[in-house]
Amino acid sequence: MASIPLTTSFPLLRLPSSSNLFPTSSLRYSTPAISKHIKRCRFNPSPILTTSHYNLNNTKLNRTLSTVRASAAAASVTPSPSPPSSPPWQGAAIKPLIASIATGVVLWFVPVPTGVTRNAWQLLAIFLGTIVGIITQPLPLGAVAILGLGVSVLTKTLTFAAAFSGFSDPIPWLIALAFFFAKGFIKTGLGNRVAYQFVSLFGSSSLGLGYSLVFSEALLAPAIPSVSARAGGIFLPLVKSLCVACGSNVGDGTEHRLGSWLMLTCFQTSVISSAMFLTAMAANPLCATLTLNSINQTIGWLDWAKAAIVPGLVSLVVVPFLLYVIYPPTLKSSPDAPKLAREKLQKMGPMTTNEKIMTATLFLTVGLWVFGGFLNIDAVTSAILGLTVLLVTGVVTWKECLGEGVAWDTLTWFAALIAMAGYLNKYGLISWFSQTVVKFVGGLGLSWQLSFGILVLLYFYSHYFFASGAAHIGAMFTAFLSVASALGTPPFLGAIVLSFLSNLMGGLTHYGIGSAPVFYGANYVPLAKWWGYGFLISIVNIVIWLGVGGIWWKAIGLW
Repeated sequence: MASIPLTTSFPLLRLPSSSNLFPTSSLRYSTPAISKHIKRCRFNPSPILTTSHYNLNNTKLNRTLSTVRASAAAASVTPSPSPPSSPPWQGAAIKPLIASIATGVVLWFVPVPTGVTRNAWQLLAIFLGTIVGIITQPLPLGAVAILGLGVSVLTKTLTFAAAFSGFSDPIPWLIALAFFFAKGFIKTGLGNRVAYQFVSLFGSSSLGLGYSLVFSEALLAPAIPSVSARAGGIFLPLVKSLCVACGSNVGDGTEHRLGSWLMLTCFQTSVISSAMFLTAMAANPLCATLTLNSINQTIGWLDWAKAAIVPGLVSLVVVPFLLYVIYPPTLKSSPDAPKLAREKLQKMGPMTTNEKIMTATLFLTVGLWVFGGFLNIDAVTSAILGLTVLLVTGVVTWKECLGEGVAWDTLTWFAALIAMAGYLNKYGLISWFSQTVVKFVGGLGLSWQLSFGILVLLYFYSHYFFASGAAHIGAMFTAFLSVASALGTPPFLGAIVLSFLSNLMGGLTHYGIGSAPVFYGANYVPLAKWWGYGFLISIVNIVIWLGVGGIWWKAIGLW
């Protein structure tokens, strides 16, 4: 058997027809790494044998030189051809893409209702087509959003400046910055340290761990008036670290071990804590201002907190447990977890320099979020200052920030939706919708309780068309409060209920409030489940806040 390196060159070699020097069944070729057996090869025998480079002794071939060349006519190796494999399709998923396009096209050609401009109707068609695309995901979310913006510019529905105006909104950038903070939190090991500390205290059960996070966030809510900052800057890094510490990671099939339930729970309860305090969400003071302008009554901090405290606490208890039952983690109890967590803390030793810098930066940023109003420093500016410290000290590098694909993807699609939803309002579509609803409900001749119930539901579920609580409040709060008051609803009760719902409705989608893209972007919960459980929890919250809350409000004299 002969082993012939592929790099070897052959001199002229003629083999006699009777030669059995190279049996075709045993010819091999070799490379430095492999030697493959060739089953199919062919020789053209010839009576002429040139032995200038070889000495023949019967059937034994002795090699005397380092290289040998054989004519192609003398020996040709023909390996069996393998059919070329076609590369996998990397474009859009066809069926979801067709569904998205069909939604927009059908609505585009529906006759424009009276009182609506053609531009507003076209933008609605593009917006709904984009929403369907975001739900069905023929492409990544950022790509779908860019396509939606591209169509709006191509059809002259929006100018380029208008289409991309959402990128100048501070909220998408605050969310992206939160992901960069999370990177530093985890990279330095501070996230693991804090996570192990939580596990050592509350980690004997997943439910106990969840409740500890829920009530921690609620305690911080009145001091940090940005739900995006609370969720992204403080709790997302902590929750991600807890998930990893408990063996629940994205992409390896362990998401349901803890992460899916914990991410969804922390998100749904963040909208509840935002509803409990006047200073817990940036748009809440807008509700108070519009109330004063509409009915000449003031909602003070204590008025808001007193009305919200009972239904809020009930929701904070019920929602995590309900999700624990219908969307349970596979890791339910771990009695040894606190002990193991304490052992991990001992192995970690004292805090490193980078951990100390990360801790100081977090305290600086959170302090500015709490007291920034006195210093005229907003939340996103505070976050940029914190990131600057991390970049300058090398705790986080810019290359690592660029590598946070989820952050940039979230920034893209959220900014796109903010722009489209904002121009739906500017083009007058939301105003037309509000007036249509008001006329419809007012003409039913129902009691004020039933009329107010219908108004509440329409106000709440119209949030599917908004990517910002402030935009929804600015567009519809005054109109709905005025009609509710005209139909007999106690004005202050109507104002306080609409204010609470302006927070709770953020739990419907993955773009409805600032904390939504933060927790959804962690990729522990599929989009369909996010929307499905969002709708279910919305019903639970409405029942609790109007049922239990209604009884409480009666007791404290709001109606």
